[in-house]
Amino acid sequence: MRCLNKLLLVLVFPMFMGSGIAVAADFNKGLQAAQAGDFKTALTEWVPLAVQGNADAQFNLGLMNAFGMGISQNDKEAARWYASASEQGHIAAQYNLGVAYDYGTGVVQNYKAALKWYTLAAEQGDADAQYNLGVLYNRGAGVQQSKETAIKWYTLAAEQGKVDAQYNLGVSYDKGYGVLENTKTAIKWYTLAAEQGLSQAQFNLGRMYRTGRGVPQNNNIAFKWNYLAAEQGYVNAQFVIGVLYGTGSGVAKNDKAAAQWYALAAEQGYAKAQFNLGVIHRRGTGVLQNNKLAVQWYSLAAKQGYADAQFNLGYMYKFGEGVQEDSNLAYMWFNLADYNGNAPASENRDIVAKRMDSAEIAKAQEMSSICLESDYTDC
Repeated sequence: MRCLNKLLLVLVFPMFMGSGIAVAADFNKGLQAAQAGDFKTALTEWVPLAVQGNADAQFNLGLMNAFGMGISQNDKEAARWYASASEQGHIAAQYNLGVAYDYGTGVVQNYKAALKWYTLAAEQGDADAQYNLGVLYNRGAGVQQSKETAIKWYTLAAEQGKVDAQYNLGVSYDKGYGVLENTKTAIKWYTLAAEQGLSQAQFNLGRMYRTGRGVPQNNNIAFKWNYLAAEQGYVNAQFVIGVLYGTGSGVAKNDKAAAQWYALAAEQGYAKAQFNLGVIHRRGTGVLQNNKLAVQWYSLAAKQGYADAQFNLGYMYKFGEGVQEDSNLAYMWFNLADYNGNAPASENRDIVAKRMDSAEIAKAQEMSSICLESDYTDC
C-alpha cells in the first residue's frame, strides 16, 4: 500500500472571515510579494498580522519557515506557526501540523498528536488528512489498529480524487483488507488511480486483466496498463512487458524488445529479469549469444537467492560454459539451489560430487555455508 503524504506546500489565499479591509489589503500585499518571489516584503506584511492572530498569515509563516523562503529554514518555528493557526481551525495548518508530529519535524514525533490534527482537518473534508488518517489506522500508529476505519477514511479521500487513497482501496478490496474481498470494486479503484497515472495502480490493473481476476481476461488491455507503468520505471511492469513481448501475449512477439525490457528491470536489481536475461543470452534469443553475459546475469540473480539462477549457474560451472569449469563452484551453486527448493539441483550436485574428493566436497559445503550466513555477499 501507499504510505503517508507529506506537507502541503502552497501558500494560502486569505480566508478573512470579517477581519477587515485593511487586514485584507495587508495580507494581499504580502501574498503578491510572495508570488513574485519577494519573501522579505511578504514577511514584513505577514508577521504583524500573524502576531495579531490572523490564521492565514500564521500558516504562511509556517510554510516560509519550513522551506526557508526569505528566512532561515526552521522547522520548530514552522510547527509553532502551524499550531497557532491550527488552534483557530485552519485546515491546511492542521494537516501540516499532523505531518510535523507524524515525522517528528520541528516537534517530538507523536503519532497521537498527528492523529488529533489529521482528524480535525479530515473532519473538515481535507483529502490529504483523510488519507493520512487512513494510513495511521491501517498501521495502528497512535491509535488501535482498525483496517475498517482506515477504509472509511480512504474512501472519503478517494471520492475526492485522492490517487493514493484510490490505490489503497484497490489493494484493500483486492486482498480483503478491512473489507470483504471484491474484485470488481478493486478494479474500479485501480482504474481511477491508473487513469491518474499512478504506476502501481496501472501495474495491478494490468495484472487483473492478465489473469482475468474480476474482469474478462484480456492480454491487450493488460499490455496497455503494464506498458504505461513500465514507461514510468516501475520495475515489476518492466519485467511483465518483457514476458509479454517474449511470449507474444497482447502484442506481437518481439524477442529483441523482450530483452530490452528485461534489461531495464534487471538493472534495477529484479532477480527474475536477471535470470531471464541470463537465459536469453545463453540461447541467443533477441540478443547475440553470449555465455559470459549469461553467467553475469545468472550470478546477479543467484546472489539474491533465486534458486533457478543458482541451478543454471551451477550448470555453467559444471560444463565450463562462459566460465572456467569448476567443480567446487558447480557443487556450491547446486547445493544452494537445492536449499532454496530447486528440484533437479540435488541430482546434479551428486553427479558433480562423483568427480571430487572428500576434501573438495567439504570445501564446497563450507563455501555454501559462508554464502548463506553472509546472505550471499561472500559468494
